[in-house]
Amino acid sequence: MPVLASHRKPRTKVRTTTPAVGFTTAALASVTLLSTQSATAAPAEPKPAIEDVQKKVDELYRQAGSATQQYNRAKAASTAQRTKVDTLLSDVAKRTEKINEARRELGAFAAEQYRTGGIAPTATFFLADDPQAYFDQSRLMSRSTERQQKAVDDFRTQQAAASKKRAEAVQSLESLTETQTTLRSSKQKVQNKLTEARSLLAKLTAEEKARLAELERKKEAEAKEKAEKLARRQAAEAKEREAAEKKAREEAAKESGGDSGSGSGSGTGTGTSPGSGTGTGTGTGTDSSYAAKAEKVLAFARAQIGKPYVWGASGPASYDCSGLTQAAWREAGVTLPRTTWDQVKVGTRVATSDLQPGDLVFFYDDISHVGIYKGDGMMIHAPKPGANVREESIYYMPIYGSVRPA
Repeated sequence: MPVLASHRKPRTKVRTTTPAVGFTTAALASVTLLSTQSATAAPAEPKPAIEDVQKKVDELYRQAGSATQQYNRAKAASTAQRTKVDTLLSDVAKRTEKINEARRELGAFAAEQYRTGGIAPTATFFLADDPQAYFDQSRLMSRSTERQQKAVDDFRTQQAAASKKRAEAVQSLESLTETQTTLRSSKQKVQNKLTEARSLLAKLTAEEKARLAELERKKEAEAKEKAEKLARRQAAEAKEREAAEKKAREEAAKESGGDSGSGSGSGTGTGTSPGSGTGTGTGTGTDSSYAAKAEKVLAFARAQIGKPYVWGASGPASYDCSGLTQAAWREAGVTLPRTTWDQVKVGTRVATSDLQPGDLVFFYDDISHVGIYKGDGMMIHAPKPGANVREESIYYMPIYGSVRPA
């Protein structure tokens, strides 16, 4: 019996997948990996103590002050260099005009010679009406040749001088470019330091800011206490000097009185010659002159109290530290350099214990700050960005040294 073919359709095999299981596995693996990374990640860096923030901010302000002095020096140099370049360029222009004048004169001589043509001396002699006329013409030509030679010499001299001045101008322009590069670099450095300081202060909470203000008050109080101690010591020393001077005057008066002449004669008459005494003092014209200048300096400085500190400023609306000292001493007729680094070299160095009103007190090892001593351990200065010109103890910052400018 023949085998019948099956009429049932063949079953199609369906492939089954388990995407949900794969996705879940991957998700679990990711979670596990993240958990592991979180567990092994380094802990967040702890916030610095407020005392450390204060030190960091003070250091940034000091560095900004130093960069400000670099900026001031570069700016002063740039101004001087620009003036020199302008003068040289003006000189080159004048010398170029002189060259052009000499060139025009030479051109006139050349044109004249072209029109007349060059004639040999022998031919000139034979063509002359008489020998005397020849010699007269020869002398005239000689003088003309001398003028031409002088014109040539003048042209060469002016050309050489102009070339020299032009080279100086080019060199000065190169120096000016370098100075301006330093100026821009210093300006950027100041801005970077101030930005960093502001960033640190901006991150503080209200409580931390209050704590920082408390630390500042404590620092100011300690500095003021030191100033008062200096004031008491200076007052005691002044009293001792005054007593010593008084004693010296009294002794001088006694000695002068003992030298008075006296005479007596027999009989009823006696005669005495009057004695004369002279006093001595330690005051000098120089001291009184300096005191008068210092009074003008301090009067000007007091009038600036309350005006803002602005780095690179020298008045009249705002000042940096050396801009204030420069402007104040200018009122007394004394010209100071622009930077603290140069101001410290002016005048006479004095010890802190010998400070007098008007003296300049410099701070930090890099001499990046300066104030005007007003007496009793206090000074007037333009402190730092964000602050105004004010009176403050000279012990608020580490003292480098002091000078008496005049």
